[in-house]
Amino acid sequence: MPRVLLIEDDPAVREGVELGLRRRGHDVRSAATGEAGLAALADFRPDLLLLDLMLPGMNGVQVCRRVRQDSQLPIIMLTARGDDFDMIVGLEAGADDYIVKPARPDVIEARIRAVLRRIEVNVTDRPAVETHGDLTVDRAGLTVTKAGQRIALAPSELKLLLHLTAAPDQVFSRQQLLEHVWEHSYHADARLVDACVRRLRHKIEDDSGAPRYVQTLRGFGYRFGPL
Repeated sequence: MPRVLLIEDDPAVREGVELGLRRRGHDVRSAATGEAGLAALADFRPDLLLLDLMLPGMNGVQVCRRVRQDSQLPIIMLTARGDDFDMIVGLEAGADDYIVKPARPDVIEARIRAVLRRIEVNVTDRPAVETHGDLTVDRAGLTVTKAGQRIALAPSELKLLLHLTAAPDQVFSRQQLLEHVWEHSYHADARLVDACVRRLRHKIEDDSGAPRYVQTLRGFGYRFGPL
Protein backbone atom coordinates (compact mmCIF):
# COMPACT_ATOMS: atom_id res chain seq x y z
CA MET A 1 0.00 0.00 0.00
CA PRO A 2 1.21 3.55 -0.70
CA ARG A 3 3.10 5.33 2.05
CA VAL A 4 1.39 8.60 2.96
CA LEU A 5 2.81 11.66 4.70
CA LEU A 6 0.06 13.77 6.28
CA ILE A 7 0.75 17.39 7.24
CA GLU A 8 -2.22 18.74 9.22
CA ASP A 9 -2.23 21.04 12.24
CA ASP A 10 -5.73 20.22 13.57
CA PRO A 11 -5.23 17.29 16.00
CA ALA A 12 -8.75 15.90 15.51
CA VAL A 13 -8.51 15.96 11.72
CA ARG A 14 -4.96 14.62 11.77
CA GLU A 15 -5.82 11.69 14.02
CA GLY A 16 -9.03 10.90 12.13
CA VAL A 17 -7.38 10.88 8.70
CA GLU A 18 -4.38 8.94 9.95
CA LEU A 19 -6.59 6.30 11.58
CA GLY A 20 -8.71 5.95 8.45
CA LEU A 21 -5.66 5.46 6.25
CA ARG A 22 -4.05 2.97 8.61
CA ARG A 23 -7.25 0.92 8.66
CA ARG A 24 -6.95 0.70 4.88
CA GLY A 25 -3.41 -0.61 5.14
CA HIS A 26 -1.38 2.53 4.50
CA ASP A 27 1.89 3.24 6.21
CA VAL A 28 1.29 6.77 7.51
CA ARG A 29 3.44 9.40 9.14
CA SER A 30 1.96 12.70 10.26
CA ALA A 31 3.26 16.13 11.16
CA ALA A 32 1.56 19.19 12.63
CA THR A 33 3.63 21.87 10.86
CA GLY A 34 5.10 22.45 7.44
CA GLU A 35 8.61 22.53 8.83
CA ALA A 36 8.16 19.16 10.58
CA GLY A 37 6.59 17.68 7.46
CA LEU A 38 9.50 18.73 5.26
CA ALA A 39 11.91 17.21 7.77
CA ALA A 40 9.98 13.92 7.57
CA LEU A 41 10.09 13.74 3.77
CA ALA A 42 13.71 12.64 3.49
CA ASP A 43 13.69 9.68 5.87
CA PHE A 44 10.08 8.52 5.40
CA ARG A 45 10.11 8.74 1.56
CA PRO A 46 6.31 8.72 1.08
CA ASP A 47 4.50 7.82 -2.13
CA LEU A 48 2.06 10.69 -1.65
CA LEU A 49 1.71 13.87 0.42
CA LEU A 50 -1.59 14.92 2.02
CA LEU A 51 -1.06 18.59 2.77
CA ASP A 52 -3.30 20.96 4.72
CA LEU A 53 -3.55 24.33 3.05
CA MET A 54 -3.84 26.48 6.19
CA LEU A 55 -0.87 25.62 8.39
CA PRO A 56 0.71 27.78 11.09
CA GLY A 57 4.08 29.25 10.16
CA MET A 58 4.97 27.80 6.78
CA ASN A 59 1.60 27.33 5.09
CA GLY A 60 0.58 24.60 2.66
CA VAL A 61 1.32 26.66 -0.44
CA GLN A 62 4.85 27.35 0.76
CA VAL A 63 5.38 23.68 1.59
CA CYS A 64 4.08 22.68 -1.84
CA ARG A 65 6.45 25.08 -3.57
CA ARG A 66 9.37 23.81 -1.50
CA VAL A 67 8.59 20.18 -2.40
CA ARG A 68 8.22 21.04 -6.08
CA GLN A 69 11.70 22.56 -6.19
CA ASP A 70 13.24 19.10 -6.39
CA SER A 71 10.44 16.51 -6.36
CA GLN A 72 7.39 15.48 -8.39
CA LEU A 73 5.86 13.67 -5.40
CA PRO A 74 2.05 13.45 -5.80
CA ILE A 75 0.42 16.11 -3.61
CA ILE A 76 -3.21 16.39 -2.52
CA MET A 77 -4.25 19.59 -0.76
CA LEU A 78 -6.67 19.49 2.15
CA THR A 79 -8.79 22.65 2.17
CA ALA A 80 -11.61 24.10 4.24
CA ARG A 81 -14.79 25.33 2.61
CA GLY A 82 -14.45 28.94 1.57
CA ASP A 83 -10.72 28.69 0.86
CA ASP A 84 -11.25 28.88 -2.91
CA PHE A 85 -8.72 31.62 -3.60
CA ASP A 86 -6.00 30.00 -1.50
CA MET A 87 -6.85 26.59 -2.97
CA ILE A 88 -6.32 27.90 -6.51
CA VAL A 89 -2.96 29.32 -5.40
CA GLY A 90 -2.14 25.87 -4.03
CA LEU A 91 -2.98 24.24 -7.35
CA GLU A 92 -0.83 26.79 -9.16
CA ALA A 93 2.00 25.94 -6.76
CA GLY A 94 1.96 22.34 -7.98
CA ALA A 95 -0.70 20.34 -6.12
CA ASP A 96 -2.20 17.51 -8.15
CA ASP A 97 -5.64 17.52 -6.53
CA TYR A 98 -7.56 18.82 -3.55
CA ILE A 99 -10.07 17.54 -1.01
CA VAL A 100 -12.50 19.75 0.91
CA LYS A 101 -12.64 19.05 4.65
CA PRO A 102 -14.31 17.32 6.33
CA ALA A 103 -14.02 14.32 4.02
CA ARG A 104 -14.94 10.70 4.56
CA PRO A 105 -12.09 8.16 4.63
CA ASP A 106 -13.42 6.45 1.50
CA VAL A 107 -13.31 9.77 -0.38
CA ILE A 108 -9.72 10.37 0.68
CA GLU A 109 -8.77 6.83 -0.32
CA ALA A 110 -10.42 7.21 -3.73
CA ARG A 111 -8.58 10.47 -4.40
CA ILE A 112 -5.26 8.92 -3.36
CA ARG A 113 -5.73 6.00 -5.72
CA ALA A 114 -6.82 8.30 -8.56
CA VAL A 115 -3.72 10.48 -8.19
CA LEU A 116 -1.38 7.48 -8.03
CA ARG A 117 -2.96 5.96 -11.13
CA ARG A 118 -1.79 9.01 -13.06
CA ILE A 119 1.80 7.81 -12.91
CA GLU A 120 0.95 4.45 -14.48
CA VAL A 121 1.72 3.79 -18.14
CA ASN A 122 -0.92 5.22 -20.44
CA VAL A 123 -1.47 2.45 -23.00
CA THR A 124 -2.67 3.65 -26.40
CA ASP A 125 -2.15 2.63 -30.01
CA ARG A 126 0.21 5.57 -30.42
CA PRO A 127 3.97 5.02 -30.83
CA ALA A 128 5.88 4.53 -27.59
CA VAL A 129 8.00 7.58 -28.42
CA GLU A 130 6.70 10.47 -30.47
CA THR A 131 8.06 13.88 -31.36
CA HIS A 132 6.11 17.09 -31.75
CA GLY A 133 8.39 19.89 -32.83
CA ASP A 134 11.08 20.11 -30.15
CA LEU A 135 8.91 18.19 -27.68
CA THR A 136 9.44 14.42 -27.28
CA VAL A 137 6.99 12.26 -25.33
CA ASP A 138 8.10 8.79 -24.24
CA ARG A 139 4.96 6.91 -23.18
CA ALA A 140 6.81 3.78 -22.14
CA GLY A 141 9.42 5.59 -20.07
CA LEU A 142 6.96 8.26 -18.90
CA THR A 143 9.41 11.02 -19.73
CA VAL A 144 9.10 14.27 -21.63
CA THR A 145 11.98 16.23 -23.13
CA LYS A 146 12.13 19.61 -24.81
CA ALA A 147 15.03 20.34 -27.12
CA GLY A 148 16.80 17.35 -25.57
CA GLN A 149 16.34 18.54 -21.99
CA ARG A 150 14.18 16.44 -19.68
CA ILE A 151 11.18 18.21 -18.17
CA ALA A 152 10.02 17.33 -14.67
CA LEU A 153 6.23 16.99 -14.66
CA ALA A 154 3.97 16.35 -11.69
CA PRO A 155 1.66 13.31 -12.08
CA SER A 156 -1.37 15.38 -13.11
CA GLU A 157 0.68 17.37 -15.63
CA LEU A 158 2.11 14.20 -17.18
CA LYS A 159 -1.25 12.44 -17.35
CA LEU A 160 -2.84 15.52 -18.93
CA LEU A 161 -0.11 15.73 -21.57
CA LEU A 162 -0.32 12.00 -22.31
CA HIS A 163 -4.08 12.26 -22.71
CA LEU A 164 -3.92 15.28 -25.01
CA THR A 165 -1.13 13.85 -27.18
CA ALA A 166 -2.97 10.52 -27.53
CA ALA A 167 -5.43 12.34 -29.80
CA PRO A 168 -3.69 15.30 -31.43
CA ASP A 169 -6.03 18.00 -32.76
CA GLN A 170 -9.00 16.57 -30.86
CA VAL A 171 -10.73 19.10 -28.63
CA PHE A 172 -11.40 17.95 -25.07
CA SER A 173 -13.84 19.76 -22.82
CA ARG A 174 -12.85 20.48 -19.25
CA GLN A 175 -15.41 17.94 -18.11
CA GLN A 176 -13.91 15.23 -20.33
CA LEU A 177 -10.44 15.98 -18.97
CA LEU A 178 -11.71 15.89 -15.39
CA GLU A 179 -13.20 12.46 -15.95
CA HIS A 180 -10.20 10.99 -17.79
CA VAL A 181 -7.28 12.61 -15.97
CA TRP A 182 -8.61 13.35 -12.48
CA GLU A 183 -11.46 10.81 -12.42
CA HIS A 184 -13.77 13.53 -11.10
CA SER A 185 -17.32 14.24 -12.19
CA TYR A 186 -17.90 17.62 -10.54
CA HIS A 187 -18.24 20.62 -12.85
CA ALA A 188 -16.93 22.91 -10.10
CA ASP A 189 -13.56 21.18 -10.34
CA ALA A 190 -12.88 22.65 -13.79
CA ARG A 191 -10.35 24.90 -12.05
CA LEU A 192 -8.19 21.78 -11.57
CA VAL A 193 -7.91 21.55 -15.34
CA ASP A 194 -7.19 25.24 -15.88
CA ALA A 195 -4.53 25.35 -13.16
CA CYS A 196 -2.83 22.23 -14.50
CA VAL A 197 -2.87 23.56 -18.06
CA ARG A 198 -1.20 26.77 -16.91
CA ARG A 199 1.51 24.81 -15.07
CA LEU A 200 2.06 22.52 -18.06
CA ARG A 201 2.33 25.44 -20.46
CA HIS A 202 4.87 27.10 -18.21
CA LYS A 203 7.06 23.99 -18.53
CA ILE A 204 6.68 22.98 -22.19
CA GLU A 205 5.98 26.22 -24.04
CA ASP A 206 8.53 28.80 -25.13
CA ASP A 207 5.96 31.46 -24.28
CA SER A 208 3.16 30.30 -21.98
CA GLY A 209 1.17 33.39 -22.94
CA ALA A 210 1.21 32.37 -26.60
CA PRO A 211 1.10 28.56 -26.40
CA ARG A 212 2.25 26.50 -29.35
CA TYR A 213 1.30 23.06 -28.06
CA VAL A 214 -1.62 23.16 -25.62
CA GLN A 215 -4.18 25.44 -27.19
CA THR A 216 -7.42 26.85 -25.82
CA LEU A 217 -10.61 26.86 -27.86
CA ARG A 218 -12.79 29.29 -25.97
CA GLY A 219 -16.13 27.84 -25.06
CA PHE A 220 -15.00 24.30 -25.95
CA GLY A 221 -11.86 23.27 -24.09
CA TYR A 222 -8.27 22.31 -24.94
CA ARG A 223 -6.45 20.57 -27.74
CA PHE A 224 -2.88 19.49 -28.48
CA GLY A 225 -1.47 20.37 -31.85
CA PRO A 226 1.87 22.05 -32.57
CA LEU A 227 1.45 25.32 -34.47
